[in-house]
Amino acid sequence: MRALSVPYTKSQFLTVAEVARALRISNMTVYRLISSGQLPAVRVGKSYRLREEDVDRYLAERFTEAG
Repeated sequence: MRALSVPYTKSQFLTVAEVARALRISNMTVYRLISSGQLPAVRVGKSYRLREEDVDRYLAERFTEAG
């Protein structure tokens, strides 16, 4: 997992389930995106948290690729 230069304290964090629900994909797909490095995430205990801006960036990059 890569280190991010933006302080985490100013970020809104989402759970895997929240991201999956928002993107209308399965939790497993979110885990695959994290594992492949396409979606950066922070490990908190046994679960992951994703910064809202990283999810937005992921969507914006995919939207322009498709368009």
